[in-house]
Amino acid sequence: MAPSTLTALAAEKTLNPSFVRCQDERPKVAYNEFSNEIPVISLAGIDDVGGKRAEICKKIVEACEDWGIFQVVDHGVDAKLISDMTRLATEFFALPPEEKLKFDMSGGKKGGFIVSSHLQGEVVKDWREIVTYFSYPKQSRDYSRWPDKPEGWMEVTKEYSDQLIGVACKLLEVLSEAMGLEKEALTEACVDMDQKIVVNYYPKCPQPDLTLGLKRHTDPGTITLLLQDQVGGLQATKDNGKTWITVQPIEGAFVVNLGDHGHYLSNGRFKNADHQAVVNSNSSRLSIATFQNPAPEATVYPLKIREGEKPVLEEPIPFSEMYRRKMSKDLELARLKKLANEKHQDSEKAKLDTKPIEEILA
Repeated sequence: MAPSTLTALAAEKTLNPSFVRCQDERPKVAYNEFSNEIPVISLAGIDDVGGKRAEICKKIVEACEDWGIFQVVDHGVDAKLISDMTRLATEFFALPPEEKLKFDMSGGKKGGFIVSSHLQGEVVKDWREIVTYFSYPKQSRDYSRWPDKPEGWMEVTKEYSDQLIGVACKLLEVLSEAMGLEKEALTEACVDMDQKIVVNYYPKCPQPDLTLGLKRHTDPGTITLLLQDQVGGLQATKDNGKTWITVQPIEGAFVVNLGDHGHYLSNGRFKNADHQAVVNSNSSRLSIATFQNPAPEATVYPLKIREGEKPVLEEPIPFSEMYRRKMSKDLELARLKKLANEKHQDSEKAKLDTKPIEEILA
């Protein structure tokens, strides 16, 4: 069972076993061994149709075809708003456990605070605390699940939510045009766009080489905008996990990840970013992920199939079903992996038990 908060565990000298990952899942690259491979794109002039827009769009499309991940600067989101959002989030996680647990979202509650993840049946826990806001559609917001401490955080989050959805829609317009579609095509494919903000807090970890802050995954939705502090820990791979890079933090920038939905709508042309988060023993880390997802009833299927290509999906399915299948598959694969690992350990122990003491000590 997951602990209620990580406050006590972060002070221990050894890692709680529920967070220990298999050898092949553990970090291979340090949290602060930064790479400049991920493109950094300025959005200044993106609305200038006769000017810089074409050049900016070209860079975005190339990044989506190569990595499915890039960083944006000059995005128009107010710098003070970003600073306030980060400051207030940091203050929330510094509150005593009992204050954070007033917004406990376990048991299927729609938003609030939890350790690791809201998913039931996780085999290994992620080393993080999170606050989740279900922020769009606006009419479905439940403000009773939005923390009221620190003072002012709720109002700042409302404004942050509105500004981020504007940036996301602008980026989706670019990808729509790149596919030869009307610029509203990807946004309209979402039906009534859903937005979820997840504030991640990764405390200092006693044995960071044994765990992850967030396990390897692709985001299920359309597009994600991530704000991260300067500590470092976001990692990406484009060769199925053979090599990893740590994304260079840039003050005030958003890391943009394309998700599974965006990948399928483009018929696989744009990659769904394969990423994870690592932790460290020196300092805590904060990141804020804003997920732009389609409505549950939205149809998932390529919007355009180029000549000579086959569709990446056999048939259209609702996003809710795509999401359910993805989560079920991820949990089942993790369960089977754990069973195989335990079987291997038992086998090795049995071999050891039958060896003469002289061989064991040799």
